[in-house]
Amino acid sequence: MDKKTLILTQVIMTFMMAVTMSGIMSLIALGPTALWLSEWPKAALIAWPFAFVLGAIAFPVASRMANLIIRR
Repeated sequence: MDKKTLILTQVIMTFMMAVTMSGIMSLIALGPTALWLSEWPKAALIAWPFAFVLGAIAFPVASRMANLIIRR
């Protein structure tokens, strides 16, 4: 995968994960209320940069670990 595609994939993937996980976790914490609906987008925007950076760190590590496991 070329560098541009890899970065775009990471942007899209981390956005999807941040939106989904922040929605699920805030729904569990707040319940299905108007407050939850108003807080979810804020939580997703806060979570996305963290997800992007952590994904950039975790992906190569997870890839190496998977390769080590498969080779055995």
